[in-house]
Amino acid sequence: MAGIALSLELEKSYFADRYTKDPLILFRIFNYPPNSSLSKWGVGEHTDYGVLTILKQDNVGGLQIKSKSGWIDAPPIPGSFVCNIGDMLDRMTRGLYRSTPHRVQNLSTSHRLSFPFFFDPNFNVEVKPIELKGVVVNDDKSDRWDKASVHEFRGTYGDYLLNKVSKVFPELRQKVLESAE
Repeated sequence: MAGIALSLELEKSYFADRYTKDPLILFRIFNYPPNSSLSKWGVGEHTDYGVLTILKQDNVGGLQIKSKSGWIDAPPIPGSFVCNIGDMLDRMTRGLYRSTPHRVQNLSTSHRLSFPFFFDPNFNVEVKPIELKGVVVNDDKSDRWDKASVHEFRGTYGDYLLNKVSKVFPELRQKVLESAE
């Protein structure tokens, strides 16, 4: 994050001072079963919600990244990690750094494992655009998988996260809000 701050001509502690001093961190282990004739999908098109995702893949493959020319494979490279920019970094940089649409298809006859580490803003912090010289909002709402604008959003990261997650798990938002009271 210090490197990203410096690339934007900000002080290297910019994100830590404002958004990630007490980050929301989630580490998951996903198992994608072998391909069957019933389904080849592991996870459909989406973007990650937070700032940065660092992903370790096994050697099976199946991750695909959406580019302007279509879907491209992101085959595993031994000893490497995939870094995905999330929606909040897209919002903060006014679209200069774009959240990465991706999906997973396990076309193999083996189980596929992936290990994403989600590095996100503090749950209660309001995520605002950074004033960047010469950068106007670059909104891709019409091209996004969910047709939603990360640039029109107002509120805390927790608000954004709960709105996204509640579309898949409607009862979860209410449980989180009740437990916070």
